[in-house]
Amino acid sequence: MKRREVLGVIGGAAAWPLAVWAQQPKNVPRIGFLVTGSIESPEARAPLKAFDQGLHEYGYIDGQNVLVEVRAADLKVERFPALASELVHLNVDLIVESN
Repeated sequence: MKRREVLGVIGGAAAWPLAVWAQQPKNVPRIGFLVTGSIESPEARAPLKAFDQGLHEYGYIDGQNVLVEVRAADLKVERFPALASELVHLNVDLIVESN
């Protein structure tokens, strides 16, 4: 094997992990958002909209560089533990609760 071929093989082997790493999806933060009421109610949508606007002010856009998983208890507070457990199983980074 010639010197150039050896250097080419070594260079290719060194660059291979970088190419594989570049193809992997970015780690996007996931936020769980628990709502007490129904997600269709204006009372429940207002805090979610305000939260979304706050994220946007810091450069976060749901579905692009952050994922917000919304779960609604439909005015049944006893559902909160199951909904929170579901969010934990989704491996969210943060859980936010809104009344």
